[in-house]
Amino acid sequence: MNNIQREAEVKLTKGLIDMIVLQFLRNEPMHGYQIISKIRRNFGVYLGPSSVYPMLNGLEKKGYISSEWITDTERPRKVFKLTAEGHGILKFTENTLNLMCSKMSKAPPAPDVELQAAVSPRQRSSIASIRA
Repeated sequence: MNNIQREAEVKLTKGLIDMIVLQFLRNEPMHGYQIISKIRRNFGVYLGPSSVYPMLNGLEKKGYISSEWITDTERPRKVFKLTAEGHGILKFTENTLNLMCSKMSKAPPAPDVELQAAVSPRQRSSIASIRA
């Protein structure tokens, strides 16, 4: 994967991180460190606690997730789980993203940027005059 592709992947991951977290919680309740680790493992993006915990608090305030302190272990942990409202917003987002991808795949193909970069401006004007 080249740098441009990696940059696009990171940007998409960060832009959709709240939905990614909801997707993780759809499968099982998790505590914050599990979420941070799973993001890093699955997407290769490190988001620290100072990014993830405020996001989790925001999702909880919106009613998309709920939390519960588990204190019967050696280390108390706040465990998050998806609510019915969270399921609804996740489903809506999945449908919207699928629709957007479908529309993008039906769009005319973009010009080949690498090919354009390999052709000099003089050659492009010659090609344009031949086509005209």
